[in-house]
Amino acid sequence: MLQKIQQTIDFLKPFTSPAPKIGIILGTGLGGLVEELEIVHSLSYGDIPNFAVSTVESHKGRLLFGTLSGVPVVVMQGRFHYYEGYSMQQITFPIRVMKYMGIESLFISNASGGLNPDFSVSDLMLIDDHINLLPEHPLRGKNNDELGPRFPDMSDAYDKDLLELAHAVAKDLGIKVQQGSYAAVSGPTLETKAEYRYLRIIGADTVGMSTVPENIVARHMHLPVFAVSVITDLGVPELIKKITLQDVLNAAAIAEPNLAKLIKEMVRRIGMK
Repeated sequence: MLQKIQQTIDFLKPFTSPAPKIGIILGTGLGGLVEELEIVHSLSYGDIPNFAVSTVESHKGRLLFGTLSGVPVVVMQGRFHYYEGYSMQQITFPIRVMKYMGIESLFISNASGGLNPDFSVSDLMLIDDHINLLPEHPLRGKNNDELGPRFPDMSDAYDKDLLELAHAVAKDLGIKVQQGSYAAVSGPTLETKAEYRYLRIIGADTVGMSTVPENIVARHMHLPVFAVSVITDLGVPELIKKITLQDVLNAAAIAEPNLAKLIKEMVRRIGMK
């Protein structure tokens, strides 16, 4: 793993000056933040050693270097998923690379199904905890102590200071935000009605097919994480209806301007510290 990380870092080194301070992962239909970036370099995942290739049509599959609100950032425009056939190590490899590039915090966004009856389509939910229902764990196997501890504590999976900052920014900008727990499942099928009920019973406010592996690996390396879900459909019993990818993209597009404003201002305030 360390050899692969170093090989990738060596390849990316010409594109990482100044070193990025924040890493950002953009989920399904949430690429609009890219328009707010001052892009210096754009690389296809297929050209980067040891990177997987995104196979989901709504994920561009590019690694972007530049600035957001004047702060150096590295942005994943699209991610990898377990349902694409990749191992958890492949899915989370970019997180390790970004950490070794020097990022000090990781921002993650995703599109998810809302389980909380108080949520509406296109709401933003700040993630304060998660439930991992994925069939494979990204830290399974021999631990490398240079990357992190064998048994990382996950009681602070999502950084409280970043959550407080997000709430303050949302209030100042007049953006409505929810807060709750995210359940990660393997996909690619959406949930049955019984599964939606089960997920709500065990404490989930949203459900999706990503984010948790990236979070676990980031916390393994003591990297603070902020994550936000865009509610693109509802798994509330009386509101469940058949949806398509286009429905998800349409709902994400409505929420995208507020998400971009939120992250842009959060990054600006972090850069002022």
